[in-house]
Amino acid sequence: MTVPLDIAPTLVGVVILALVATAALWGFRVPLVWSPALAIVRGTVQLAVISVILTGVIASPVWIGVALTVMFGVAASVATGRIGWSRRALLMMSSSIAAGVVVAAGVVFASGALELTSRYALAIGAIVIGNAMSIATLTGRQFTTGTIDHWDEVEGWLALGATPRASTIQLARRAVRDALIPSIDQTRTTGLVVLPGAFVGAIFGGISPLEAGRFQIVVLATIMAAGAITAVLVALWMGAVRVKPAALG
Repeated sequence: MTVPLDIAPTLVGVVILALVATAALWGFRVPLVWSPALAIVRGTVQLAVISVILTGVIASPVWIGVALTVMFGVAASVATGRIGWSRRALLMMSSSIAAGVVVAAGVVFASGALELTSRYALAIGAIVIGNAMSIATLTGRQFTTGTIDHWDEVEGWLALGATPRASTIQLARRAVRDALIPSIDQTRTTGLVVLPGAFVGAIFGGISPLEAGRFQIVVLATIMAAGAITAVLVALWMGAVRVKPAALG
């Protein structure tokens, strides 16, 4: 099969970048050295498939709903896997991510910040689901790691008669704060350090910089709202610890 000329340089560049990432990790003897390269390959295949699919369904509200449902299912599955599979963990991640996304997106469309169209629903939904997944994962892992590292303190509070939730409340609050740091920093530095993909893509698509900026600030605010709700709910779910958690893989 012949690779189109306009695609070939892209593939070459992506392969080189994957090799650079692998070499950096290999040089520092980091475990799972091939993980970034495999993630790039998987992401490339998935983007190619979804690009073809969305070309035919972008104007259909029903199929947009199906696409968002699939995205949500994958996000909940990935976040659950990062903290250890169980029915409770799946319910926790699913409900927390769903609550954050539904509330934040609901405000966006109900307030008129963005018009409720298939395109906007897909764009906002996909971006916010992905970020809520990352924040849920970070919250869960930060809380688990913090609880393990400070288990003597937690046991001390429990021995003094504190409730399980009260004995870990500071660790839970710290996990929420730390999980939101990447999103907060991205929002604070937008336009100075970061030019988000949605903003750049909108401009390349022919939208004026002012309109692209309006869309991007709505996206960033939606991510922050959804992320805050998701992180707090994950911390509340995990907060009532009675036994020392198992170490994360």
